[in-house]
Amino acid sequence: MATKKDYYEVLGVDKNATDEEIKKAYRKLAKKYHPDANPDNRKEAEAKFKEINEAYETLSDKQKRQMYDQFGPEGPSGFGGFNGQGGTYTYSNFGGGFGDDIFSNIFKGFGFDFGGEDARNAGPRRGADLKYEIEITFEEAYLGVEKEIVLSRYEECQTCHGDKAKPGTHSETCQMCGGTGKIQQVVTTILGQMKTAKTCTNCNGTGRIIKEPCPNCRGKGKIRKQTRIKVKIPAGIDDNQTIILRGEGEFGEKGAPKGDLYLVVHLKRHSIYTRKGENVFCDIPITFTQATLGADLQIPMVDGTKEKFKIPDGTQTGTKFTIKNKGFKSVNGSYRGDFIFTVVVQVPKRLSSEQRELLTKLAKTMNEQPPIKKRGFFG
Repeated sequence: MATKKDYYEVLGVDKNATDEEIKKAYRKLAKKYHPDANPDNRKEAEAKFKEINEAYETLSDKQKRQMYDQFGPEGPSGFGGFNGQGGTYTYSNFGGGFGDDIFSNIFKGFGFDFGGEDARNAGPRRGADLKYEIEITFEEAYLGVEKEIVLSRYEECQTCHGDKAKPGTHSETCQMCGGTGKIQQVVTTILGQMKTAKTCTNCNGTGRIIKEPCPNCRGKGKIRKQTRIKVKIPAGIDDNQTIILRGEGEFGEKGAPKGDLYLVVHLKRHSIYTRKGENVFCDIPITFTQATLGADLQIPMVDGTKEKFKIPDGTQTGTKFTIKNKGFKSVNGSYRGDFIFTVVVQVPKRLSSEQRELLTKLAKTMNEQPPIKKRGFFG
């Protein structure tokens, strides 16, 4: 068995190198030895590139690096090598199960992957869900509105149609993993022999090798675009409520469905109206004479109309009145709230001499007296 190279030497860093120094060294070497950057020396570059990735995968992970520093390149005795290479053999037709998930949780920190999520990356993947926040006015929430939003999302590349390969070419099955996206092995451990599956480093878990990537999407199979979408916001929507738009998320790979768009609605603060549930509240100013004699008021509604309402004589400031079924409708349309307004009597701050004289005469006829100060409880 060949002796594994020292990972620190592979990356050209000191054993006391910081995470940032390791990352910087890896980026520099990965760029230098990337197979696409070495078309005339591709096989040697691929071997070096894999070696660099293997070293970085270990040294960039805190737990793996700690194990590596403790046991060296060959790994702990009895574990068949640090990365599960020495003392292992290929195991065909391996399928993950209940036991594999348990061992995956136990040994994942030691650098082993027992058929977890990474081992299933080769299959179709549903597109990512997106979140978008939109602000609308109080009136728009009351009446309902249609809005056009601009969304940045990944969509299928129209050049390769998600295949990732240059038109006229095609991807090939990865020879290292046989198209499964994972390397299946049996590892000898302190608990005996265990089945394992590690993500294939040759195809990064995709199961396919693309020799000539699509020039439009650079082998991603998808392109980020600015997309305009018209969305209908129903009447009665409340602040911080979410509308789910199915299939308006990002592109799904390998025929998988698109993700969803979660539209979070925010209501602008109104200068007059407030809302609680489906009820609308507001204050209506009235004059001293209207409060005293009663009056027919024109109450402004949220939809821009006016509702005639008669208040009785002797109405006190702070009195609440209700206009039925003039509030918000529920989103499902089963009922509608009320419009509740509070009258606020406005006392004139300045009076003419004639007005003052008339009010003085009125006060005398009503025999008005200042309120009597009540005695205290123990007085």
